[in-house]
Amino acid sequence: MSFFRKLRERMFKSSARIGEGIDAAVAEPPAASAPPAAPPAAPPPAPARPGLVGRLLGGAGGAEAPRRALDDAMLERLEEVLIAADMGVDTAQRIVANIAAGRMGRRFAAAEIKELLAAELARILEPVARPLPLYPRRPQVVLVVGVNGSGKTTTIGKLASQFRAAGKQVVIAAGDTFRAAAVEQLQIWGRRAGVPVMTAPEGSDPASLAFDALARAQADGADLLLIDTAGRLQNRADLMEELAKIVRVLRKRDPQAPHSTLLVLDATTGQNALAQVEVFRRMADVSGLVMTKLDGTARGGVLVALADRFGLPIHAIGVGEQIDDLAPFEPADFARALVGAAGGE
Repeated sequence: MSFFRKLRERMFKSSARIGEGIDAAVAEPPAASAPPAAPPAAPPPAPARPGLVGRLLGGAGGAEAPRRALDDAMLERLEEVLIAADMGVDTAQRIVANIAAGRMGRRFAAAEIKELLAAELARILEPVARPLPLYPRRPQVVLVVGVNGSGKTTTIGKLASQFRAAGKQVVIAAGDTFRAAAVEQLQIWGRRAGVPVMTAPEGSDPASLAFDALARAQADGADLLLIDTAGRLQNRADLMEELAKIVRVLRKRDPQAPHSTLLVLDATTGQNALAQVEVFRRMADVSGLVMTKLDGTARGGVLVALADRFGLPIHAIGVGEQIDDLAPFEPADFARALVGAAGGE
């Protein structure tokens, strides 16, 4: 199954919310200030028998899809649909304004509005769609941050497995030493992928573990070192100090480490993801984003809001638990899946 098909099938909650909203906006008759008097009733026409072409196209008797002129009321409805999908007010207003430019008064079917919307979303997303950069320096240290429950640990396991399958030598450091479940999950992924996982006793200093893991990665000639971190935001000062200490200790062995800092976000949190980006940009030098759990939410539009507001690279998105459910971010495919538009396989 292509990843686009997977997106389209698993992002049903988001695409249904947007698609149904657009369908309703087009089907809704425009408001009239003073309806004209009704003409004398004419006898109803004889029911048409659908021809072969009509049946093949799947229309009701081959009837043409309803169309509506693009007016202020319809634009307002479209803006409401986008806000409900968690794109945020500012982003939704910009998108609607761009769709309206030069098109007011023209009549559109719902499918055409979806095409216009998908193109506008792709335009916003295209500049931030970048794969995780791979540098010649070995090992490349990737620090992974995010709140607990965001899918951070699973994302590290999937990345490790994918890089290992691509011929890269990978080491994982289970730096969330306060959560035994996170360590166990990484160990399972490590065994599955044939990747060593460095651990420490529960409650140990994460910075010390990161230092030892980098020493091992250097000694082994590894290509990548992926470091998990804690995600407890209840006390931001403690977490900030913990992350700062990890960076200080890493730089004793490699002055340029970490070479990438990935923030993993849970799509089901909606607009709260924007607040998380604000927090982690202050606490860590976030270089790129990964968004998970797009298959379990109607809030997929938040990814558009993130791109529009922060402009941080989006390296990958996740739509499930399997290894191939995490893939590089393709803006056109994502935009079409999000609005329920047809697309290539």
